[in-house]
Amino acid sequence: MSGVAARYASALFDLARDENQIDAVSRDLESFQRMLDESADLRRLIRSPVFSAAEQRAAVDAVLLRAGIGGVAANLLRLVASKRRLFVLPQMIRGYRALVARSKGIVSAEVRLAERPSAKVMDDIRSALRDMAGSEVDMAVKIDPSLIGGLVVKVGSRMVDASLKTKLNSIRIAMKEAR
Repeated sequence: MSGVAARYASALFDLARDENQIDAVSRDLESFQRMLDESADLRRLIRSPVFSAAEQRAAVDAVLLRAGIGGVAANLLRLVASKRRLFVLPQMIRGYRALVARSKGIVSAEVRLAERPSAKVMDDIRSALRDMAGSEVDMAVKIDPSLIGGLVVKVGSRMVDASLKTKLNSIRIAMKEAR
């Protein structure tokens, strides 16, 4: 995470904690992140240096109003827009999430699967990760069809690759060595 994003995330976390708004800010940032994920125009707005600070601020105000985002999160988003730092928003949001998770003793895990699993499978994965980590787990699930089947789990610096793609590659290498 860049220094600018880390400073904004830390300042936001400190302010949210002082105002007893950690969960409300988290919900608002998640809502804004969903809009970023769904809108190419919004992504272009935060990344492009072509827009002036006033234009970015006006656009962010309109988005916040439409999304019903207010309070501490909205104030920070407006500040970031007025300082022409919107490009750090995705990193800042990730940094804030990490600070919230650390404060609550939640372990972050990235789970990559070949296809969208059922709710039961997701519960089983979450339960297994909770048992392994010894604490609550925040799972970021990514669908990666190139895995063919199975899953890849990353928790902190540990990674478990139980994908069919990796197993097939191992077999292919073993077959080449056997020749």
